[in-house]
Amino acid sequence: MKILAADTALGACSVAVLDQGRVRARAFELMPRGHAEALAPMVEHVMREAGLDFKALERLGVTTGPGTFTGQRVGLAFMRGLALTLKRPLVGVTTLDVMAAEALERTGASFAVACADARRGEIYLGACSRAGTTIAPEVLALGEAAMRVSLVAKTTERIALAGTAAEIFAPLLATRGFETHDSGVRQPDAVFVAKLTMREAKPKDAPAPLYLRAPDAKLPGTVP
Repeated sequence: MKILAADTALGACSVAVLDQGRVRARAFELMPRGHAEALAPMVEHVMREAGLDFKALERLGVTTGPGTFTGQRVGLAFMRGLALTLKRPLVGVTTLDVMAAEALERTGASFAVACADARRGEIYLGACSRAGTTIAPEVLALGEAAMRVSLVAKTTERIALAGTAAEIFAPLLATRGFETHDSGVRQPDAVFVAKLTMREAKPKDAPAPLYLRAPDAKLPGTVP
């Protein structure tokens, strides 16, 4: 299966092409903003490097969130438009599942926790075992997040950590008796968006953005 996948939801922009599970081309760039301007040229570059015509693609993948309000919309809007043009299915996966999947592969652990800084003393939390998602994306205070992990993970298994909050979350898990291993993963990588896309069933509907919290920005004249 030939898959084109993209991520713009958090602090990076990445695109990848997989062919039968093998990476044919990828691009990854850290960027807190500017995803809208970077995505289309990155897609064109990766497709040229892969040596594929867009019509050869069989499936598309994109991250739905959680992430920044603008970043989530950029990736989804672009990939939805491409899916409609090509008449190909578009699969949506969460940023946390993507980072956890890479953490599992990098470390060889059996359980991974993805924890991204959501500000306000909170994190976006998700967790996966090798069997699949264990904790669906939530936004929680740090202490609540540690308690949430302790309800589903065993202290006998090493936890692989991913995400921008990994360093501050590790000590909280340690106090609950967990051994953690920092995978070094900090942002979603489109290679793993594509890998998860390949495993999913064909979607019936277009993916929607996953918002765990209302956007900070307010329209002019609206009441906070």
